Amino acid sequence: MPKARAGKRSDRQEGRAGGILFNTGAGQHILKNPLVVNSIIEKAALRRTDVVLEVGPGTGNLTVKMLEKVKKVIACEIDPRLVGELQKRVQGTCLANKLEIKVGDILKTDLPFFNACVANLPYQISSPFVFKLLLHRPFFRCAILMFQREFALRLVAKPGTKLYCRLSINTQLLARVDHLMKVGKNNFRPPPKVESSVVRIEPKNPPPPINFQEWDGLVRIAFVRKNKTLSAAFKSSAVEQLLDHNYRIHCSLHNTEIPENFKIAEKIQTVLKDTGYSEKRARSMDIDDFIRLLHGFNSEGIHFS
Repeated sequence: MPKARAGKRSDRQEGRAGGILFNTGAGQHILKNPLVVNSIIEKAALRRTDVVLEVGPGTGNLTVKMLEKVKKVIACEIDPRLVGELQKRVQGTCLANKLEIKVGDILKTDLPFFNACVANLPYQISSPFVFKLLLHRPFFRCAILMFQREFALRLVAKPGTKLYCRLSINTQLLARVDHLMKVGKNNFRPPPKVESSVVRIEPKNPPPPINFQEWDGLVRIAFVRKNKTLSAAFKSSAVEQLLDHNYRIHCSLHNTEIPENFKIAEKIQTVLKDTGYSEKRARSMDIDDFIRLLHGFNSEGIHFS
C-alpha cells in the first residue's frame, strides 16, 4: 500500500471505509478500483493449486478475488483493526477456510511456503521486503507487487540511465523484473501523494553462483558515488580499512605471510587496473562487469564480507 509522508495525525491524509480510519502514515491506502484488482490477478496467472502470500491485505479487495481462484491465501497484516475487517468479510462464506491470516510485522516474520506473492505493499517496506522475498527458499514462481512509481522504475532501470542504482543491479542479479502497468492515485482510498506501478518479479532458479553478501559489499562501495570512477570510490579510508581487515583475516586463514611494507590501497588499485575497471563508473556497469570485478578481487584475497 502506498506510503504518504509520516507525520502528526493532523498532517496525515486520512480516509474512512466501514468505520475504519486509515493510517496513511503507515501506508494504508486501499486499492478500490475493481478493474485494477482484476488486472493484477490476471497478470499473476494464478492456479487452482496455488498458495498465495499477500502482504498488507487491507480490507480484502484483492484477497477475496484471489480466494475465488486459488487453494489458499496467507494474508499478513500488522493492523488488528484491518484483520477484523478481513475476517468479517469472509465469515460464513465458502472462502473462509481458504484464508489464513498472520498478524504482525512481515519483516520480522519467517515467510511461509507459497507459490506466488501478490500484494499492494506498504511502500515504506518495499526495499527490505523485495530482498527478503528474493533470498527466500524454497523458490516461489513469481511476485506481482504494487510499488511507488519511482521505486518500480529503479527496479527495472538499465546501466547508463538516471535511475540505475544498487537496487537495480541487486534485484536484476537475483530475478527477472518487468514493469507491468501504471496505477494512478485515484485508484486508492484515500489517494496517496505518489503515483504507483505494478511490477512482476520472477526469481532466477537456479540462482547465480555468487555469495550475495560478497556481491552486495562490492556493489555498495561502487554505488555510494555512482558517478565517480572506481579508482576514486575505492580510495575512501573507510573502504581501505574494511578491505585491509578482511584481507588480513583471509591471509591468516590461509597461512599466507603479509609483507612488512604491504599497503592495501596499492593492492586495490592494482586489481582495478588489471581487471580494466579503474576508470569505469558504477552507473554504466552491468552484472557481468561486477561479476568479473568481484572475481578479480576475490582471486587476490580481497573480500567484502
